[in-house]
Amino acid sequence: MAVPAAVAKRAAGLRRKLEDANHRYYVLDDPAIPDAEYDALLRELEALEAEHQALASADSPTQRVGARPLQEFGEVRHALPMLSLGNAFSEQEVRDFVARIVAGTGDGDPVFSVEPKLDGLAISLRYERGQFVRGATRGDGASGEDVTANLRTIKAIPLRLRGEQLPAELEVRGEVYMPRAAFEKFNARAREHGEKPLANPRNGAAGSLRQLDPRITAKRPLAFFAYGLGAVEGWKLPPRHSQMLAGLREFGFPVAPEAGAANGADGLLEYYRAIGGRRDALPYDIDGVVYKLDRFDQQNAMGFVSRAPRWALAHKFPAQEQSTTVEAIDVQVGRTGAITPVARLAPVNVAGVVVTNATLHNADQIERLDVRVGDTVIVRRAGDVIPEVVRVVDDKRPARTVRFAMPATCPICGSRVAREEGEVVSRCTGGLFCPAQRAQALIHFASRRAMDIEGLGDRIVEDLVDLGLVRTVADLYRLDVADFVAMRRRADERDGTVPETVKAGKVASKWAENLVAAIDRSRNTTLERLLFALGIRDIGESSAKTLAKYFGALDPLVAADESALLEVPDVGPIVAGRIAGFFREPHNREVIAALRATGVHWPEGPPQRSAEGPLAGKTVVLTGALSELGRDEAGAQLAALGAKVAGSVSKKTSFVVAGEAAGSKLDKARQLGIEIWDEARLLEFLRSNLAP
Repeated sequence: MAVPAAVAKRAAGLRRKLEDANHRYYVLDDPAIPDAEYDALLRELEALEAEHQALASADSPTQRVGARPLQEFGEVRHALPMLSLGNAFSEQEVRDFVARIVAGTGDGDPVFSVEPKLDGLAISLRYERGQFVRGATRGDGASGEDVTANLRTIKAIPLRLRGEQLPAELEVRGEVYMPRAAFEKFNARAREHGEKPLANPRNGAAGSLRQLDPRITAKRPLAFFAYGLGAVEGWKLPPRHSQMLAGLREFGFPVAPEAGAANGADGLLEYYRAIGGRRDALPYDIDGVVYKLDRFDQQNAMGFVSRAPRWALAHKFPAQEQSTTVEAIDVQVGRTGAITPVARLAPVNVAGVVVTNATLHNADQIERLDVRVGDTVIVRRAGDVIPEVVRVVDDKRPARTVRFAMPATCPICGSRVAREEGEVVSRCTGGLFCPAQRAQALIHFASRRAMDIEGLGDRIVEDLVDLGLVRTVADLYRLDVADFVAMRRRADERDGTVPETVKAGKVASKWAENLVAAIDRSRNTTLERLLFALGIRDIGESSAKTLAKYFGALDPLVAADESALLEVPDVGPIVAGRIAGFFREPHNREVIAALRATGVHWPEGPPQRSAEGPLAGKTVVLTGALSELGRDEAGAQLAALGAKVAGSVSKKTSFVVAGEAAGSKLDKARQLGIEIWDEARLLEFLRSNLAP
């Protein structure tokens, strides 16, 4: 049914008023209307859209809240990686950074864009033809979690860009944070209602964005500042970063008002001291400042090193320290089996956070510090985040204290604790058996390059472990649809988020049916995938493939000792010891037997002790983005021709295949004089040597 012209005009006017109100409040810091008037306008628009459904649109202010809770977050691959920054903690490091810029650009007095380093959560926002379509967390830099529904609830993030000439594609990077005043107000309200307060603004922001129910996120007082770009199409970028930030403001994005420009090292340090002096008075938490070369042509000239740009630097503020006493020393078992000693402390406020635990890192650190129960210690929040013990106040040590000793057995599963020669970390050898390692073992086992169990995400794995439904990876193959449905019900009841369908005695089961089918499909795998899935330390995809070919079957590999394993190409003493040690553990052999008993099958054949093909004996490294072949597919085809595909460049590398945006690996290959192929040459070689 057509919408009356007067109604459509009124709805458009309401949207403009609400969008302008958000822009003036969050971008211009100049509120135009009181909250009560804003709420009245929003309610009127909601009523019009409810009566005339044709008015509804994804970028309407009414669509910020209302999405249904998710079962888990999807994965988003960033069009361009979200890089990390190098850190500086001293004046000399900043001067060295500027000296490298001067040498690299030839500019004796470079101009930098400067801004506070917010203590929040980095995100990426994607707009198509001016409309917000997707948002994701930084994740590992290459891919993050899809948190679009949650980001829609943040009024500081525009759902539609302002202006007439809008880019066809615009990816904006920035930080979601929780303002200090809003954080204190939220916690005061939580205490009044007997609810658990948030630990600190940073945790509050990160935790709020990772809520599966956007309605919970909408209740959190989150804000946003833009600071950079990802992929862009249809917008001619200005020549400077500072001008780009101004352009983002015109599109409707808030930018930190403290952002500015500075010349040379002296200018950077002056800005650092000025912001440091105002740190406690700022309306949001920061842990340093960020310097970026202002001219984009100079940024391009400087390039990148590893996962960080050479043209940018984070100058961190000194960590704050306090003294307290050690009440106990426990050990925690990490998801990879690492045994980490933890000091239990008398509560102390460090940098605005009450600290009761602090990491002691490892046995060497405890030995160096000689930390004992009863000691008075100095505690620091390293990088303003992780509490750690810095030193012991010796003259306050009480009499008859006892030196701490690392445990010989895992406190969780009782398996032997081992510390390999040359390593600082002690580890539980329980592997697949240890409960502390279960979740990580399951996540790795189900991953795409391992057993490839589609749909078995982190949240489901954690619920399976927490609720005691899975003890080892073999238990996955004993679960049915009813088990998963019951798990979801129990998890929802535990978390207090029981959906209406559950309250009515019904639970949607299609997701569980799909998951059981995916688990069933994974029963038929390959030996190399199985070996990689088992999570043997330092056994990646390439090593798993080598072991599978060399032994042909699993049983000979399980029976092999270190001397036999040393005969395998590229297996050295350390890796040989880890493989043999893994299979010596009775728990791990029991899990493998259980996998076989549940119908997991992998074809086996005769051993292949020598490489075959035109690339036999060659070591190849892939770097950068390949447009026609993905890196995984290219690596598989090279391996099929006998090559060993390695992850790093060394003197043993035969040649490097460099795609777009190749970074430090390409630089190192050039330094070592190693042959470099482009994608065209790789494709020509593969077409010539692989059967059609």
